[in-house]
Amino acid sequence: MLKECAQHGFFRAEVCPVCGQSGRFLMNDRELDHLGRVLTGILRHFPDRYGLEMEPQGWVSLPAIVRAVSQKHPAYHWLRTMHLVAIAETDAKGRYEVRDEKIRATYGHTVDVELDLPTENIPAQLFFPVTPEEATIVLEVGLKPSDRKKVHLSKTAEDARAAGSVRTPDPVILAVDTQRARSGGLVIMRAGKTVFLVDQVPAEYLSRHESAPAEPAAEKK
Repeated sequence: MLKECAQHGFFRAEVCPVCGQSGRFLMNDRELDHLGRVLTGILRHFPDRYGLEMEPQGWVSLPAIVRAVSQKHPAYHWLRTMHLVAIAETDAKGRYEVRDEKIRATYGHTVDVELDLPTENIPAQLFFPVTPEEATIVLEVGLKPSDRKKVHLSKTAEDARAAGSVRTPDPVILAVDTQRARSGGLVIMRAGKTVFLVDQVPAEYLSRHESAPAEPAAEKK
């Protein structure tokens, strides 16, 4: 459920997590899920299906999206730019950026975009999941985009494992030495809260991430 607190802004819950007030209702879970999928599709994959123009850096007009979605899905006749801003601001992964009546996806594009995202404060190490079958070849030839325009790196090994588990139950986690990579000329951008983008990663900056050994079980007395 998506709501708005007069004091603390938009939130996804029954009550405001800051003050506990019930807030103003904006949309139910079904509407939130569907509109989120529509918004992601427009900003990452198919703005043309809705007759929308995307700027080179990925920006699309918020009022134009409202008009297009309302026309294509008449059930959303109540949709306003505020609702899309609320979806963006409460997204846990930070998948969207809003600026000057425009919105864009920060990562996940299959359309060509020229993202101008921040390149500072990059962690010394980032991570990427592969299947056990892919691990050896990727460590030999490096990482390159597959179904997306950029390679998507994760902030932590746990984030990478969660992303990789969609494809395989036991992903192999690769570590990227970003300090050496950046010194070697790679441009790494911050996108979202846990995602980082790069055009490709040569094999020389990759290694197999070794998980910390499990704590030994305490002996029974």
